[in-house]
Amino acid sequence: MSEEKEIIPCLILGSGPAGYTAAIYAARAGLNPVMITGAEPGGQLMITNDVENYPGYPDGIMGPQMMEDFKKQAERFGTEVRFGMGTAVDFSQRPFKIEVDGTKTVYAETLIISTGASAKWLGLESEQRLNGKGVSACAVCDGFFYRNQEVAIVGGGDTACEEATYLSKICSRVHMFVRSDQMRASQIMQDRVLKNSKIQVYWNTETDEILGDDVVEGVRIKNRISEETEEIPVTGFFVAIGHKPNTDIFKGKLAMDEAGYLMTKADSTATEIPGVFAAGDVQDAIYRQAVTAAGTGCMAALEAERFLAAQEAHAEAETKA
Repeated sequence: MSEEKEIIPCLILGSGPAGYTAAIYAARAGLNPVMITGAEPGGQLMITNDVENYPGYPDGIMGPQMMEDFKKQAERFGTEVRFGMGTAVDFSQRPFKIEVDGTKTVYAETLIISTGASAKWLGLESEQRLNGKGVSACAVCDGFFYRNQEVAIVGGGDTACEEATYLSKICSRVHMFVRSDQMRASQIMQDRVLKNSKIQVYWNTETDEILGDDVVEGVRIKNRISEETEEIPVTGFFVAIGHKPNTDIFKGKLAMDEAGYLMTKADSTATEIPGVFAAGDVQDAIYRQAVTAAGTGCMAALEAERFLAAQEAHAEAETKA
């Protein structure tokens, strides 16, 4: 005897601010959402110590606590949170077929993808050990904590230039490490950096080690040509070498840009597959903030609700006909 299909009205893949906000709205709309948390439950905020730029937390909040608050609120309205990871999808027909952990299959009338994007790291042991203790992948999120202090940033693209410029408005000095003898950034972004007296650019430079036991105290760099090393005292170290959207299972299934971010319709979270929506950093290569992710999570839930209502109305009309 075959197992009965589990058909979920609204399935949410991913559990960061976008996913939890979608869950809150979907649950309040009576969609009985089920959330599959993903490999990193809570998303990038789980490695963020202090969050001070999210409305409603006047004294700031620890990232993990904020995500726990989001989870409790989603569950309060009836969201079922399941630990697991989506490993395959089939959008050839509705309900959509989603494989979880490579072993279980569920079906969804609507799917909200909020699997996020993971920061690319240098791969240093000290980088991971001091993550959240002076090491960060988001200058806009954490730059405020280093006001009037010396910091370092690594990267040579538009994001690195933008974040270095942002940090220069807050910090006393910004040491910028570029791996080659030129930047990949657009000329206008390069010009802003090179004309900024508070930013010192180090060419052909690699990060050898981030220094400090409990917090960042400095960085040791190595020139790739001379192989000479130098230690620079800094209190903050920002990695700006890019993000990788968590979209591998959607390759060939949904439209993506060159970097792998899911593409959605203008002023919408809808993908080209009716009933499939994308919210948060998985489709946002520009802002990547908790509050903007939450906003698109809200949009996705509202659009999923309207989609299901339209499907129901269509089915009723066909029945009467």
